[in-house]
Amino acid sequence: MADDSDTSDLGRAWGWTAHLRAGGSTPWSQWAGAGAPAGSHLPGAQQLELLRRLNAAGRVSAHVATRVLEASAAGRGLPDLPLAGGAQPRPYGPLPVDPADLPDDELLRVASSVIADDVVAAGVPEPVRRGLPRPWRRRYRLAGDPVLAEPRSADLLTRGHRSPGRYSPVLVLGTDLGQMLVDAWTARSIDEGTDPWRQWIDRAARADNPPERVDLVRTAAHWREEAGPRRVRVVLDLDELPGLVGEHRALDAGRGLSADAVDLVRRVGLVVGVLAVPAERRALMRANLLPRLVDAPGEPLVLPERHSRAVRAMANRQRDDLIEGGYAVVGRPDSLLPVERPGVTEPAAAGVLALALHLLLENK
Repeated sequence: MADDSDTSDLGRAWGWTAHLRAGGSTPWSQWAGAGAPAGSHLPGAQQLELLRRLNAAGRVSAHVATRVLEASAAGRGLPDLPLAGGAQPRPYGPLPVDPADLPDDELLRVASSVIADDVVAAGVPEPVRRGLPRPWRRRYRLAGDPVLAEPRSADLLTRGHRSPGRYSPVLVLGTDLGQMLVDAWTARSIDEGTDPWRQWIDRAARADNPPERVDLVRTAAHWREEAGPRRVRVVLDLDELPGLVGEHRALDAGRGLSADAVDLVRRVGLVVGVLAVPAERRALMRANLLPRLVDAPGEPLVLPERHSRAVRAMANRQRDDLIEGGYAVVGRPDSLLPVERPGVTEPAAAGVLALALHLLLENK
């Protein structure tokens, strides 16, 4: 928390803190009342402004208000900042600020820390019950794009398919490379933590090959070595998938997240990764955070136009390598080429913060 051993207008600062604890939303610049100290240190400007924004958005419980004011700002950024007018500027350390001038990213550092505590506190869920195994059904392994493969793999298990073995047929799922790059960033954000989208996609677009999890050629080559060449197919037409696995109904494709929701997941996940061991992190995120964001409003993320040419060249190489490698492909190989999709090319900090406020307001 911000140190405030100076006494300049501390009464006003403590009065504003009490106002916020009581549910007020008056900006700091408009606050004139005084109050008695309620501790040895004032909360930081980021924490105070986040609580003010929460109060403006809805009713905040006393418990949540206390957690916000006592939270640390996660990740890289500014330290807890003193209030301008609430402490004398010093020759060292951060300068006092008007909380209204803080960028949304600074408030998100505090919000992500509080939400991450909730995700970890909810605990690792019990394993999902699978359907009764049906031994006569052939086992299949779905690989490739994780956003495409994982929910469909889970659906197969709920329908009674057994877990795949070493020599099970492998279906490598893919779509246009622009979407697969979005999916790769999404999966990394959920499972491991990664850089912000702009940094990540700028680096990925400069590479010769796609990231490992959506490099269909590399994935198909791996499973051809493991399971044998006749057991591997690359599936680019997902409408054909049910028939390939002996099902009459479409498999569960999962529910997508908006660009802002994925970025909030990324930010929270970085904190969860510090609080939980890697083996638990993925389960905690998928069970305790994703379900709260699947219906969040917002546009999906799409490939920025500035990378279209480079990604198209990368997709052409993938297509040619699949053909030259003699892999069985279900669907048109040209389906790998990026296509225009509706959406936004970058998450917006304001939208991410709005989602974070919504999650915090759900807590009592």
